[in-house]
Amino acid sequence: MVSLGKTPVTLGTLLAGCVVVGIAWAASRVLRGSLRSVAQRRAAFSSSTLYTIERLIHYVVLIVGVFVALSVIGIDLSKLALVASALSVGIGFGLQAIFSNFVSGLIILVERSLKVGDYVQLESGVVGVVAEITVRATIITTLENAEVIVPNSEFVNGKVTNWTHTNNYCRMRIPFGVAYGTNKERMRDVVLDAIKELPQTLLDFPGRAPTVIMKAFGDSSLDFELLVWVKPEYAAQQSGTRSAFLWAIDSALVAAGIVVPFPQRDLHIVSGLHHGSGPTSGADPSFSATPD
Repeated sequence: MVSLGKTPVTLGTLLAGCVVVGIAWAASRVLRGSLRSVAQRRAAFSSSTLYTIERLIHYVVLIVGVFVALSVIGIDLSKLALVASALSVGIGFGLQAIFSNFVSGLIILVERSLKVGDYVQLESGVVGVVAEITVRATIITTLENAEVIVPNSEFVNGKVTNWTHTNNYCRMRIPFGVAYGTNKERMRDVVLDAIKELPQTLLDFPGRAPTVIMKAFGDSSLDFELLVWVKPEYAAQQSGTRSAFLWAIDSALVAAGIVVPFPQRDLHIVSGLHHGSGPTSGADPSFSATPD
């Protein structure tokens, strides 16, 4: 028998406490399984909502189980203020990051600012699909199929771009350029006809038709941008979708005989320089130029 403060703890009570925690864990699994079965039969919740409810049930049941286990062991729950004080000291010295991630995880689950299946871009540069949200961290699956474990506090304290937060529709901007002198109206028709043939292009949504806008007079080209809405199933495949649009634009322009210029510089060579001759009026005094 050992003592925890003034509370004697025997092997029997300790085992009883472990059994209570195990029962709580099993009860959590049963409750989540039942909820999942009912939701699938009745289609009552979306997958993201169901996931959030399951995680909350899991954490609540486990917390209740831990408190019941402490009571079974014989620890006076009214004296847990001492434990809370010790915990606060631990948080101050070394557990602050863990506690911050824990609270951030609860905030994410309750507010549902992030859900499984969302396509996100973090301030740190991580881009991918949310695969799992735990109480400490969120797992992001990148486009290279790598799993990145991101602390939950980064989602709460940092800037997060969620492309599919309210819906799975997103608009892409595809820049391209054509040579000066190109018939702009014909070029626009050629590009729009080309991208309308792609399966990624959203066409049957009012107010979201693809369009081409002019951006600038470039150094060697007229700069344009294709604004196109993407179907939901392609929202999380932005690299491949962007490549498909660029490929279609280039192929269509080449087939139509429209020149896509490359960066170039004009070099003017002045011949007939004579070293030692005096500068002409208004010319650079470092050299003089005479006609051929």
